[in-house]
Amino acid sequence: MKAIRVRCGLLTVLFATLLLAACGAPQTTSAPSTSPKPSTSASAGAGQPDLALRAQGFVYAASNIEPVAEAVCRDYAAKQNVPRNCNFRIVIDDQSDIGANAYQTLDANGNPIIALTVDLLLMVANSDEIAFILAHEASHHILGHLQQRDLDAARASAVAQRIAGSLPIAPEGALRNAAEIGAAYGALRYSKDYELQADSLGTVIAAEAGFDPLRGAAFFFRIPDPGNQILGSHPANAERLSVIRTTYRDYVAQKAGS
Repeated sequence: MKAIRVRCGLLTVLFATLLLAACGAPQTTSAPSTSPKPSTSASAGAGQPDLALRAQGFVYAASNIEPVAEAVCRDYAAKQNVPRNCNFRIVIDDQSDIGANAYQTLDANGNPIIALTVDLLLMVANSDEIAFILAHEASHHILGHLQQRDLDAARASAVAQRIAGSLPIAPEGALRNAAEIGAAYGALRYSKDYELQADSLGTVIAAEAGFDPLRGAAFFFRIPDPGNQILGSHPANAERLSVIRTTYRDYVAQKAGS
């Protein structure tokens, strides 16, 4: 049993004040909460009350997603016989200048971190959306996408460098540029597949934690659709929703038959 980490020391004064209760008495994550889901929709007043509701929605979603993600992570590692650190930390990131975003990374000890920026928190409509975003990012770690992207980039870089090196005239700068372009292409080549894989597993994690992944996926339709760009890093929203719907339908059918 462990507590959700909320980065109280790094939050702005306003946000830290709104999360004071959560920071002072961390919510344990031994089991999903049975309390009603807090709404994060804007209240009659704007600003501080709305941000407080969103903070509550974040803590509620994080405290329910974390134990399920860790259980799925351990199960995946055992079945695939792969090493995986499943000690997730879910945090609010108010330090990065990256706008509305969510990401997963590793801390200095190799523990997986799922981070949600304040700008993104201000965009979500409900705790189902927060939960799906967190489940999606956790899935990237569980499936080893960070490591796989590094391998994809390294392989593509090596191939591009060999091709450039075989040309009659290949100055050092051209080889270096070929390696950099190859690495960038390699990292993007499989990005859409990884996003769809994370959507699929994220659907299961969100559902297992008691959230509605279809309601959570509605967030995609309030942000620009990346379409089907050749070098885009994310698939089209319609493609993502199709994967989420299919996965959730199969999940519900499996539960009904068990």
